[in-house]
Amino acid sequence: MTDQSAQLADAATDIDEAAHQGLVPQLSMMIGALFASPVRNTLLLLGFGLVAVILITAYGQIRLNSWNQPFYDALARRDLGDFMTQLGVFGIIAGSLLVLNVLQTWLSQMIKLKLREGLVLDLVGQWLQPLRAFRLASAGPIGVNPDQRLHEDARHLSELSADLGIGLFQATILLASFIGVLWSLSSGFIFTLGGRTFDIPGYMVWAAIIYAGSASLISYWVGRPLVQRNAERYAREADLRFSMMRVNEHIDAVALYRGEADEKRRVEVDLQSVLDATRAIIARITGLTWVTAGYGWFTIVAPILVAAPVYFAGDLSFGGLMMAVGAFNQVHNSLRWFIDNFSAIADWRATLLRVASFRSAVLRTDVLHTVESRIEFSEGAPGKLTIDNLEIASPTGCTMLQERHVEIKAGDRVLMVGESGAGKTLLFRTLSGLWLWGDGRITWPKGESIQYMPRIPYLPPGALREVLAYPSAVGDFEPQEFEEALKSVGLDNLVAKLDLRKRWEKKLDDDEQQSLAFARVRLHNPKWLLIDEVLDSIDDETHERIVAMLARDLKQTGIIHVGKAEAHDHVFTRVLHLVKDPETRCLAPRKQMPDIRPKTVRPLEAVK
Repeated sequence: MTDQSAQLADAATDIDEAAHQGLVPQLSMMIGALFASPVRNTLLLLGFGLVAVILITAYGQIRLNSWNQPFYDALARRDLGDFMTQLGVFGIIAGSLLVLNVLQTWLSQMIKLKLREGLVLDLVGQWLQPLRAFRLASAGPIGVNPDQRLHEDARHLSELSADLGIGLFQATILLASFIGVLWSLSSGFIFTLGGRTFDIPGYMVWAAIIYAGSASLISYWVGRPLVQRNAERYAREADLRFSMMRVNEHIDAVALYRGEADEKRRVEVDLQSVLDATRAIIARITGLTWVTAGYGWFTIVAPILVAAPVYFAGDLSFGGLMMAVGAFNQVHNSLRWFIDNFSAIADWRATLLRVASFRSAVLRTDVLHTVESRIEFSEGAPGKLTIDNLEIASPTGCTMLQERHVEIKAGDRVLMVGESGAGKTLLFRTLSGLWLWGDGRITWPKGESIQYMPRIPYLPPGALREVLAYPSAVGDFEPQEFEEALKSVGLDNLVAKLDLRKRWEKKLDDDEQQSLAFARVRLHNPKWLLIDEVLDSIDDETHERIVAMLARDLKQTGIIHVGKAEAHDHVFTRVLHLVKDPETRCLAPRKQMPDIRPKTVRPLEAVK
């Protein structure tokens, strides 16, 4: 593991420990993120509307419960007229509740939608802050499969949060509404036991609390391991998804090596991990079902058994008994919300843990442990890049430029060479501002645009015109400039396809992709161009076209190519040498590190 990876892994460990410290810090962080999102006002408006609907619905349910007494009393008296009247009352109450139920469903679905929108926008926005995604990718397990956390986990958390939050609020309102009804129905009843009489005010309320409380405690004891087991299952699901995506992305190489059997074995191993994690969940859910279903079946007769003493004592009519049963069921159902939703709560807790730890990790990548020495980045005079005493910390020691002082002027063509394993890509990342660990100073010219070309070109999805303009907007360039850029590197056949939207990395071969990347350079015409071994990897014909374009169209651009010691048709007039530090010196860690993004590395700016 590299020094940087070790530091990021340490930070990830701290994050995971913090994530397990408690529910409140995680909830506070996620709620704060939502309140800072652009959907905050819409969420608040939908929330207030939902609260109003639930309150009105609770009132309707109280009216419906009160309707039980006259309706069942009419049945007991065999009073057909009153029976028909009560049916009409029921129709009005039920119709109103139906409208409210439909409205509540719409509001809850919209809240889920907006929760997901706000959550994903926040996570993606934090993740794609400059250099954060790059750092996180080296942070160990916390940086694995971020797509799973941004997509599936965020969706699942949004839906569970809405369902559980709405359900808990509704249960609380119903409990507050019906507990008074149940208390009044069971007040004033005197028990006789062993010749002694005593009164228990609101005994049916206490019976409901004891009944639901015992079920909740047993459910918690049986189902508590579900939180960790759900988190484990989601991690294994992400691994399985990644394995199948990896096979699909490299299917050509797999087929050429006849590696299908080996890849099948790898996928089966990941699938087995998912199945094992799922079996552990099934075992716990089965045990939890014994508790929830057992209490559920007994609940059918429990309210009647509780109210029976009052009824048989003659203090309740049959209608009053049914009203008491209805009130008991409402109070009991509210109290047993925890039991009915324990599996979903465990699932929600596990998902919150994954999302919150991911967001914490993203934020914490800006505050990492540092090393004894960092490369210093600064801004200097325009038209000149200077490198002084550059040493780059690497897992095996240090790599360094043999030339201790380097000055490169605008328009210079410089080749930086090194043997295999000398750290050429590390040098490219250092000059680009991605790798900070080492010593020395790099001074980039102030206010001048820089474009970087990694070995594998990045072609974002979209129209070809957008790929060429990336990361700028298409409107920053004239239409004919796109055509000229393509023609300058021999991609005349793509001129007619500028407005086609495709996955161009799948449609073009390797040399065409590199040519397209150089066409992007030609379009932007940067002051400085930094290349990582690209000219070493293209065929002779493509190489010749690219070299001609650089000489013809980018005369004022300072070009630095990190690669092999080859002539490159005399494009480069200077050669610098990357060598291993003979002492293989490693730099020791320190306690604290500020923001590791160098202020001197500027994004590409088109120079028109």
